[in-house]
Amino acid sequence: MYFVEIKHDGLHKYRVIKGKEKYVVEQKAYVQMKQWDEMWDKKQEVERKNRERKNVALEKAQKKADAEQQTKEALEELELINQTLLHTLEVDDKIDWDSLKDVSKFTRSKPLEPSEPSYAKEPDKISYEPKFGLLDKIFSSSKQKKIDLSNKLYEEALLKWKRDTDDVKTKYDQDMDAFNNKLDKWKKSKEAFDLIKKEKNDAIEMQKQLYLAAESESIIEYCDMVLSNSEYPDYFPQEFEIDYNSINKTLIVEYVLPDISYMPTLKEVKYIVSKDEYKESFITDAVVRKMYDKLLYDITLRTLHELFEADAINAIDSIVFNGWVNTINKANGKEENICILSVQTSKEEFMDINLKMVESKTCFKNLKGIGSSKLFSLTPIAPILKIQREDSRFVASYNVTGNVDEDTNLAAMDWQDFEHLIRELFEKEFNASGGEVKITRASKDGGVDAVAFDPDPIRGGKIVIQAKRYTNVVGVSAVRDLYGTVMNEGATKGILVSTADYGPDAYNFAKDKPLTLLNGSNLLHLLHKHGHKAKIDLKEAKLLGKEKI
Repeated sequence: MYFVEIKHDGLHKYRVIKGKEKYVVEQKAYVQMKQWDEMWDKKQEVERKNRERKNVALEKAQKKADAEQQTKEALEELELINQTLLHTLEVDDKIDWDSLKDVSKFTRSKPLEPSEPSYAKEPDKISYEPKFGLLDKIFSSSKQKKIDLSNKLYEEALLKWKRDTDDVKTKYDQDMDAFNNKLDKWKKSKEAFDLIKKEKNDAIEMQKQLYLAAESESIIEYCDMVLSNSEYPDYFPQEFEIDYNSINKTLIVEYVLPDISYMPTLKEVKYIVSKDEYKESFITDAVVRKMYDKLLYDITLRTLHELFEADAINAIDSIVFNGWVNTINKANGKEENICILSVQTSKEEFMDINLKMVESKTCFKNLKGIGSSKLFSLTPIAPILKIQREDSRFVASYNVTGNVDEDTNLAAMDWQDFEHLIRELFEKEFNASGGEVKITRASKDGGVDAVAFDPDPIRGGKIVIQAKRYTNVVGVSAVRDLYGTVMNEGATKGILVSTADYGPDAYNFAKDKPLTLLNGSNLLHLLHKHGHKAKIDLKEAKLLGKEKI
């Protein structure tokens, strides 16, 4: 697994991009940084224009026009927030794999081969032959002198021609050596460029093929790319985590929503001529809260739409979307990360919705979404499903029911065997819906004994299970402890299983809480339901306990 940490100091953004393929991770990081740089450039441009307005707008007419421009930009920003959901309906959210590939060209110019040199023509001896006159024919010495002189001139011309020819050839040979050296380096550089380009594109192609083969990690990475491509204002966090259950084809999205403090509030800017000053008007707090709630519902529906629409291989049957907000607790001044809305929907149900015509809150509620009626209040809720499979407390389990028969006294079992028996029973109970049950490290009746992950859209989520092999009535303290554990674990429900019964105060405490109390009779019924028999004899267990002491 490769990962790259990227950040943008100007925008105060940070992401860790993970993946199996190095070049895919690097390409995704490059695309993300490019988007951030573009956002930063736009922000810088806006700030530059703002500075220019203050410096340039000296004339009152210009200041009035400047105020009108600021008003226009403020209204456009408010409208952009209002169009959050509709914006995505004009976009094809499927990943264009070819756009991720490196299509760059090798830009280094190929060296030019030196031209074949042109050589001077070799001197022609005939052209150097002397011309004899009448005297030369009479006086042989004169004739010989002319012959000797012509031979000398020819030899000198020939020698010079040879030297010049050799110089040209030597220079050409040197130029060719230099050219071949440059050409060799150019070829090696191009080969290296083409190799890296091929490796990158092969990695992306491999990622594509893994996705088309519905490989779980590739589906998660694909959905990560889809949400990363979604365009939001640069001041939105746009952070998320994704998990995928291949058994029931459910995608889980943990999405960081913007805090209400991110909301634009400027409505109008007027230039007061008489005072030579600007006056800003803002939308009311009530309007901000209403707009904020709509925005969060819009983001939720938009994310569901983008993921379902991009699902080119029908790998996703349903999506669980959990919306989280990083905010400051006004009571203690500390940062908090709280889940304020959660919804689960099937692809068939969601894609049948006409998002152009819906009112986002009504649509969310119709999908049985969970959340406060006033999202701006940031009221925490338990997510419908929040799978956290990596837990250091989980240990290997073993089956116990094979050794249980009608003579087995559950109240006298070894406490570890009892916890594994409870895990095994609930595993059979949840298996039909693709659920999973894991037992935790030895606790001796303290904390969490087992954790169930149930993908069922109605009863599902993370369920904490505690097993109490008691021989006395279970008091309210054990039930109160279970409720505290459910809250600390961020679970949707808690189940307490005991071989004994519960006192009235225990039942009263659990009445209006997401708690289920199973006594010895319920336990025997559950065991019988899954084809096993046993007994619970509290007196016998007490006697055996005394004998051990």
